Amino acid sequence: MKPLGIISGTVFLRGKGIFAELREERLQTVFGPALVLRSAEVVFVPRHGIDPDHHILPHLINHPANLQALKELGVGAVLGVNSTGSLKRRLKPGMLVVPDDYLMPQPGPTAVQGKAVHIAPVLNGEVRQTILTAARACGAEVVDGGIYWQTAGPRLETRAEIAMMAQFADIVGMTMASEAIVAQELGLPYASLCSVDNFAHGLEDKELTMEKILWHARRNAETIQKILGCCLERALQATD
Repeated sequence: MKPLGIISGTVFLRGKGIFAELREERLQTVFGPALVLRSAEVVFVPRHGIDPDHHILPHLINHPANLQALKELGVGAVLGVNSTGSLKRRLKPGMLVVPDDYLMPQPGPTAVQGKAVHIAPVLNGEVRQTILTAARACGAEVVDGGIYWQTAGPRLETRAEIAMMAQFADIVGMTMASEAIVAQELGLPYASLCSVDNFAHGLEDKELTMEKILWHARRNAETIQKILGCCLERALQATD
């Protein structure tokens, strides 16, 4: 069986469940260095690093290096776990969404070198279904479908920006579209499980703080671990 690639910035996943016994490895790729934590079944990329004193901000993440490392280690598919803000009141903090499309108006990273390669960007349907089926199997509720809008970061969005985005998308974040595009350029099937960790700026009267965002991320971490564990179990069963 090819290992399962996972990219997450949720530090609360590390050291638990399928992440309990991973060995640290640093790879030098054509796009630069990448840090992975791996076993025979899982290759995990902590997109913001593992040093709490040196958090890699969203606009500084080397997505091509991270995805190239996963490709070189032979993963069969990549699951992103992404923290998001809700653009719609029906999507409340604490919910999970498996998006089916995305918007990224600003230029993003690319793994294309030399001759031009033009992709029609999509989230991989099979990986999406793997996440949805795994969620149902372990009794977790997830929203099937939604539009993800990626901003550049590292700042949060203005109220006016959120009002505009809400007309076209359902959730907002700073990393998923970049990962999806680079993964597709490298021939890696990719889809995402998004944790709704806050209402976006202006959707409620309360002040938006990082403490609130992290509180909801911690609450979702256990459910996310279960879903990822079910994804791995199903992958292992498919190879028996």
